[in-house]
Amino acid sequence: MDTRLSEIKLRIARLRDALRNAGAHAILVPSADPHLSEYLPRRWQAREVLSGFTGSMGTLVVTLDDAQLFADSRYWTQAERELAGSGIALFKIPSGASVQHISWLAERLQPGQTLVVDGQVLGLALAQQLRSAVGAKGVRIDTTLDLIDHAWDERPGLPDAPIYEHAAPQATIGRADKLRQVREAMTRHGVTHHLISSVDDVAWLFNLRGSDVSYNPVFLAHALLDANGATLFVQPGKIDAALAQRLAADGVRIAPYADARATLGALPADARVLIDPRRVTLGLRESLPTTATIVEAINPSTLLKSRKNAAEAQFVRQAMEQDGAAMCAFYAWFEAAMARGEAISELTIDERLSAERARRPGFVGLSFPTIAGFNANGAMPHYRATEEAFAPIEGDGLLLIDSGAQYLGGTTDITRVWPIGRITDDHRRDYTLVLKGTIALSRAAFPRGTLSPMLDALARAPLWAHGLDYGHGTGHGVGYFMNVHEGPQSISKAVPDANMAMEPGMITSIEPGLYRPGQWGVRIENLVLNVSFDTPEKGQFGEMLTFETLTLCPIDTRCIAVALLSDDELAWLNAYHAEVRRRLAPLVEGEALAWLNTRTEPLNR
Repeated sequence: MDTRLSEIKLRIARLRDALRNAGAHAILVPSADPHLSEYLPRRWQAREVLSGFTGSMGTLVVTLDDAQLFADSRYWTQAERELAGSGIALFKIPSGASVQHISWLAERLQPGQTLVVDGQVLGLALAQQLRSAVGAKGVRIDTTLDLIDHAWDERPGLPDAPIYEHAAPQATIGRADKLRQVREAMTRHGVTHHLISSVDDVAWLFNLRGSDVSYNPVFLAHALLDANGATLFVQPGKIDAALAQRLAADGVRIAPYADARATLGALPADARVLIDPRRVTLGLRESLPTTATIVEAINPSTLLKSRKNAAEAQFVRQAMEQDGAAMCAFYAWFEAAMARGEAISELTIDERLSAERARRPGFVGLSFPTIAGFNANGAMPHYRATEEAFAPIEGDGLLLIDSGAQYLGGTTDITRVWPIGRITDDHRRDYTLVLKGTIALSRAAFPRGTLSPMLDALARAPLWAHGLDYGHGTGHGVGYFMNVHEGPQSISKAVPDANMAMEPGMITSIEPGLYRPGQWGVRIENLVLNVSFDTPEKGQFGEMLTFETLTLCPIDTRCIAVALLSDDELAWLNAYHAEVRRRLAPLVEGEALAWLNTRTEPLNR
């Protein structure tokens, strides 16, 4: 048996021993940390370590005689491959927001049995659902145990990388002003304190950045605000004396990370505390005094940071130009190397593209792991090549590359698909239908305050007309030198709530796709900015918004079935390419400039 599978089976066996010793019958292992982050520090990657499934989202459930990994359609092919031979079954769920693991547990656990889940990584909203479905059946839920240590030898500790300041000019709003805005929201909610646990909200609010989490420039911290000051709970040694002094000048006190729960428990009995149930764990919630009044609402910082101001938007445009220039340099090399017959693989693409970005001003790091998928690998939306499993770029087909970077002035995320060798009419049809979806949503105008999920169908309609669809969302919010995925907006099939309203300054991806398992995948992604739209009615029917396309990189016209494009769609594409050429030409030269000029030539019928 291969060493990896042996280790996974051993860990699951140890976990079952720990369950028996605790008198428990099942354990729930979510993909989560004490901050409910999307990308996790190594210490909290228990679901991956225990199952061998490396996807960024998924939930593991282990009982005394069963083990199930719950994953959505983005990961089915990957999960089936990675779980093979482990004894862990794949449970296919419709979307990442699904909670079918809860109903699965409710069906299998019997009254009087015990379910273990670490309350320190269990989201408050999910805990409420768990108690409603499983607890109501008479199943005891123990949230005080962390049994992972029993199954995971040499489990890592907390990360210790230093915290640094996101400074002017890219930090366009001072820390004191941000704290004032959040306190104004606290006053509107009638609270005395506000607990913030989501690391992106903390980083944004205090104009700080770190490297505790791969790809996102954040650090592990909790924050507690009151009317006059704020306490930032971080690991000792991560903030140097000079930065601590600057924070103190803005009323921010530094306390050890481990003190957060005790500090919450010592709040006045009559405290009124604002928490976001989607961004706080059960463990932190239960640390608050039982007499405190809890006000549940979205973090004010989540709404504030989603709306980029005019100065931030300009820095983002500059970051997009540098990112686009890096893409030009990479693709010029790539096409020339392919023509020379050089050996190139999916791993080579990741290395060379990352290196080109690293040469650009303001580059800090990648914003997520590069996805370079050739043919069948491109049909897995979250595929990632590894040293153990990757494809050479040879023969005929489609190459999908989804990549992005962190710059001091913005975060990028772009997907393009390129023809390799000879491609077929079926390739062109799929590619063009996806492009039509990208264009349809990019050209949309809509009333300010429209709930973002309502826009999802615009991108899917060209595919639906041909009986086609894709399993992931159409668009996610994007941070400002922050997380590549942020809310509250989501252009998807999600059930909308009032916080998903589209407002000026929001940055969102547009990325419809089409995936044929075992054959190829297509996804065309740009980032867009919500901007005001002047209508012929001069606002008589309310303020309207539209999208400014921020991403600057050619869309390969060799893959297009021109007959499927309308005149308006063709005009949009040619106008986009003219803008890409205008903005990027001053930043590139030589082969990169020649490549840019070729790939932005107007497309005619």
